[in-house]
Amino acid sequence: MSRSVRATTPFTLALALALPVAPAALADVVVVQAARVLAEPGKAPRGPTSIVIENGRITALLDGRQSGPVGARVIDLGDRFVLPGLIDSHVHLDSDAGGQAGLLEAVSSSPGHDALRAQWNGMKTLRAGFTTVRNLGDGSGATLALRDAIDNGWVMGPRIIDAGRSISVTSGHMDGTLSMAENLHAGIPQDNLCNGADSCREAVRRQVRRGVDVIKIATTGGVNSRIGAGLGQQMFADEAKAVVETAHLHGKKVAVHAHGTDGINVALAAGADSIEHGTMPNDETLRLFKQGGAFYVPTLSTVNGYRERLAKDPNAYPPAVLSKVMWRLEVTGKALEKSVPAGVKIAFGTDAGVSKHGRNADEFELMVKHGMTPATAIVAATTNAAELLGVAQEVGALRPGMAADLIAVPGDPLKDITGLKTVQFVMKGGRVVPMAD
Repeated sequence: MSRSVRATTPFTLALALALPVAPAALADVVVVQAARVLAEPGKAPRGPTSIVIENGRITALLDGRQSGPVGARVIDLGDRFVLPGLIDSHVHLDSDAGGQAGLLEAVSSSPGHDALRAQWNGMKTLRAGFTTVRNLGDGSGATLALRDAIDNGWVMGPRIIDAGRSISVTSGHMDGTLSMAENLHAGIPQDNLCNGADSCREAVRRQVRRGVDVIKIATTGGVNSRIGAGLGQQMFADEAKAVVETAHLHGKKVAVHAHGTDGINVALAAGADSIEHGTMPNDETLRLFKQGGAFYVPTLSTVNGYRERLAKDPNAYPPAVLSKVMWRLEVTGKALEKSVPAGVKIAFGTDAGVSKHGRNADEFELMVKHGMTPATAIVAATTNAAELLGVAQEVGALRPGMAADLIAVPGDPLKDITGLKTVQFVMKGGRVVPMAD
C-alpha cells in the first residue's frame, strides 16, 4: 500500500507543501500526480499524469493517476497544472535596494551580511517557482558562496549559475567608485575594471580564478550608473572581443549588459552569448542575433522597481540616474516587439534586484504585453533559458533522467499567464520546498 499526501483542499495542500523532504529521503520513490502537465514547453500539455521520481530525478511519466512502484510516496496535486521549474536568467540575489538606498547599502553592508541577504532573496525566488537562476554580478562574492552552500546541501535555495564580479571599463557601468569621494577609491575593489584588450583578458581570468560559471560584462553605460555618461557604447571592439575570446577559451559563456545600439552590436559581433536589456536594437542588431545565435534577455520588469521606488520617494534616484530611469520607462518593451517577429531567441530574465525578488513572474505579463504568447513566454523561462545557461540536460523540461524540478499552479498558464504569479507547489531536485518558514 502506497503512502499518499492528498492535496484536495486548501488546508491539506498547504500542510503538504509545508513538509520538506529531508535529504535522506531522496532515495525513496516519489510519485507526483496532477491533472495537467506541461512536460515539454512549446508542445501540448499532457492530461492526468503521474511523474515518478527517484533519488531526485525523474524516472518516468505515466498516463493517468498511478501510484507507481510499491511503497512510493504519492503527492496528489489535484486539478493543478504542473510545469518545469522556471529559470530566471538575470538576477542579483545579494540586494534589492536601488538609487540612494543602494549606495548606502554598498558602503554599509559586509560580505557576511550580503550572503545572508542573498540566501533570503534566494528563498523568495525559489518559492516563486524559479528553481534555477543566473546571478549576473555582485561585489563581494556572496552569491558564489551561496551557490556552493546550496550545492553542498547546507542551505536551501535555487540552483545558481554565477558570474562573480561583473566587468567593465574604468568609469563604466561596473565601476564601483562612481560618485564616491576620491579618498574612498582605494578601499573599493577595482579588479573587475579593464582598459585595453590585454587588461580585459586579465579581468576575465581573475573571475575564472574565483570559480565563476559565466562572465558578465558591460559594453554600454547603465541606467543605474551614477554618472551622466549616457547609455551608449563604452567598450571598444577589441576589448569586447578579448573578453569573449578569453571567456570562451575557458569554457565560459558571456552575458553582456548593453542598452545603446553600438554597444549591443559590438558585443554581438564579438560573439557574445546573450544581450541583457538590449534596449535600442536596429536592423543590424537583429541580423547579428540571428547570425550568431545569441539570446536576448529583455529584463522588462525593471520598470516595476523604478516606479515603486519613485512612488515612495521622488528623490530615490540622483539626477544623473533619474533622467535615464525616465527614458527606460518610456522605451521598455519596444525592443522585444522588434525581436519576436524577427525570430531572435528569447530567454527569460528579470534583473531582480532592480525589481523585487520573489516577484519574478511579473516579467511574464510584460512579455506577453509586448509581443509574446503565454506559450512562448514559458518556453523562454524553461527550455530557452536552460539552453542559454548550459543546463538543458538537467532542467527546463520534465523528462526521464532530468532533475525533478517542477512547480504547480492553479488554472492554465497557457491561457492566462498571470497564473504563474500564484505558485502553490515547488519541488527542486525531488525535494519539496516549504512555502513558508
